[in-house]
Amino acid sequence: MIAGNRKFPILFAQAAKRKGCHIVAVAVERDTSPGLKKFVDKIHWIKLKDFSQAFDIFKEEGVVNVVMAGQISPRRLFSKEVRNSPEIKELLESIVDKRADTIFGAIARRLESVGLQLLDSTLFMQEHMPGKATLTKKEPDFNLWEDIYFGFDLAKEVGCLDIGQTVAVKNKAIVAVEALEGTDNLIRRAGRLARAGIVLVKVSKPKQDKRFDIPVVGLNTVKNLIRIKAACLAIEAGKTLFIDRDPSVKLANKKGLAIVAI
Repeated sequence: MIAGNRKFPILFAQAAKRKGCHIVAVAVERDTSPGLKKFVDKIHWIKLKDFSQAFDIFKEEGVVNVVMAGQISPRRLFSKEVRNSPEIKELLESIVDKRADTIFGAIARRLESVGLQLLDSTLFMQEHMPGKATLTKKEPDFNLWEDIYFGFDLAKEVGCLDIGQTVAVKNKAIVAVEALEGTDNLIRRAGRLARAGIVLVKVSKPKQDKRFDIPVVGLNTVKNLIRIKAACLAIEAGKTLFIDRDPSVKLANKKGLAIVAI
């Protein structure tokens, strides 16, 4: 496993262990949680600038199948460690642009070139991907449902361009569109612009490669929405990873935030 930040790598490791998998993790300093160590058979820590070491590690460990779980902070794309890494610079200069699918696709090809197979990152994770339902006690009213479906169509168009997977709308106005800053920063920006009552919609891309960059929400998402007094979180059913779903829904119920999977 190439492990990024937050809880996704831990959840994946737990699910894979229940299926009897032996897991070797390559963890990225300053992104991967140290707590991952408890859930894998072996962990190797590398610096982002030395990312190509992952290929040698997997080869030495006899690994054939690889999964990417968790994100590397996008802002590190512009960091000194990347600028000073000949290998990463070579990778980035070899691609036509720096959109998520372009970068991850290049990494996937590099893995395949050394005999490694990149797997679907939702493997074993279906229990964390809610089906179509209203997940909270609060059901959106008619106006909220109009914003939800308005935002859903917009988010799909944005995803088609591989700009982001999330939009914030209010009263059929486009408040904010996700790009490199990520969902949490998008929520903060939307709150400053439109204050209370926004609807946040997160979807998969129309041509989503399930090996990487799948949409993820979790407790941090819900907490940030509550801070700005948002009205609703809408995710795409069966295609969005919902981390810490139970405590997230419990908190949303307490604070009057609607959560739906559509």
